[in-house]
Amino acid sequence: METLGFVGFLLRLGMTLVLVFATYNPSGHSYVHWVARQVGSPTPALALAGLVLLIGWIVFLRATLRAIGWGGSLLVAAVLAALVWLVVSWGWLDPHNVNAMAWVLLAALSVVLAIGVSWSHLRRRLTGQTDVEEVDEHR
Repeated sequence: METLGFVGFLLRLGMTLVLVFATYNPSGHSYVHWVARQVGSPTPALALAGLVLLIGWIVFLRATLRAIGWGGSLLVAAVLAALVWLVVSWGWLDPHNVNAMAWVLLAALSVVLAIGVSWSHLRRRLTGQTDVEEVDEHR
């Protein structure tokens, strides 16, 4: 049985960060910005990149929602929001800096997805319980 270590979680987090920040980020270098520059003149590369990103979103969102659902996703997001609030209260982050807050929000979304795709492994480590998906076989 595969176990999820810290490196495994970091790899999943890295994949979600790439997906989220490749789709959109405030730097101006993202798929959303690329599409905005190409309005009216789509290219095959633009279409291919969009389809690859869409597949990534479907895979990660579906895995997250199956593992922790909307309630779990909202709970993780709430914990991250409280953490951001704490950091703001310490003066480490300016809530009026829209650019910085966008980066933080996108990173938090990546963390929610990473926890979602890692949840079965994390749950097994924490509780010793294994998640089993029922598959209805039709022959």
